[in-house]
Amino acid sequence: MDIVVATQNEGKLQEVKDLLREIGANIISLKDIPQLPVICESGLTFHENALIKAESIASFTKMITIADDSGLEVDSLDGKPGVYSARFAAENASDEENNKKLLRELDGVPISKRGATFRCVIAIVNPNGKKGTVEGECRGIIQFRAKGEFGFGYDPLFLIPEYGKTLAELPIEIKNKISHRADAIKKLKAVFEKYI
Repeated sequence: MDIVVATQNEGKLQEVKDLLREIGANIISLKDIPQLPVICESGLTFHENALIKAESIASFTKMITIADDSGLEVDSLDGKPGVYSARFAAENASDEENNKKLLRELDGVPISKRGATFRCVIAIVNPNGKKGTVEGECRGIIQFRAKGEFGFGYDPLFLIPEYGKTLAELPIEIKNKISHRADAIKKLKAVFEKYI
């Protein structure tokens, strides 16, 4: 069984592959599909954007498609960057540029007010149009500077208090147990059979 994971982000794809390994499906990404349609993530929520991506790709490929929309919600920034997490600094911004902008926005904010949530919504759509979403989250604290070599996105700034380390400092085996994506995929596994 082939499943399309609607992403071109290698870090995200590898996380999903690791987490879905036990299902035994052949996981392909958008890089494996020629002449993709242009998908405009015009939703105002993670749910809307995940469904837009999954429905578009499932319709185009006629395969079960999993798409996620995820991002960082910082308490003291009223939930920003939220759905704009990947393009917080600018359209096509690098992880480093987004991290720098986040640190500028939080300049002067004490550690006690730097709580944040990584949120992930995964949509699954089958070729018959059956669809659903699951949501996962991970709570943490935004640090004053980046630490760690693993992960991607805001991982180097996102401290997990129980471990005293950022997501970018934690081995992938631990991250794959506690991350927002891991939480969502665990919920997806519980309902996956409905979509086969």
